[in-house]
Amino acid sequence: MEFAFPWPASQGEWLAWSSAVVTLALGLFLFLAPGLAFRVLRLQPRPEKAAAIAEGRGRMSGFYLGVSLCCILLAQPLLYMALGFSWLFTAFGRLLSMMSDGANTPFNWVSIVVELALAALPLAFAFGFVP
Repeated sequence: MEFAFPWPASQGEWLAWSSAVVTLALGLFLFLAPGLAFRVLRLQPRPEKAAAIAEGRGRMSGFYLGVSLCCILLAQPLLYMALGFSWLFTAFGRLLSMMSDGANTPFNWVSIVVELALAALPLAFAFGFVP
């Protein structure tokens, strides 16, 4: 059986693929430089809790890398749907936090716009809105 890299062929695939590439870049950033990524995300682990860095490198980057690599390597609409819904629930969680936890900051508004864009791209392709 021969494996060929599935290069995007349509505009919708390019949009979904772009979201997967951005997700992959974020996952690599968290995997390779979790301390710097935490500072960019405005998270601060306690010095006495070094395991917090492991959460960024393991749990957070693991999902980003796993889902994005599956999307890029397999290019299946259902995988793009999973990527889109993951970003959509990320944005929904941020919105809930902004409403109930007092996290209504400019950083969170910019983040929610980016997350909604990263959700819309693969979902538009997966649901057939963009061919």
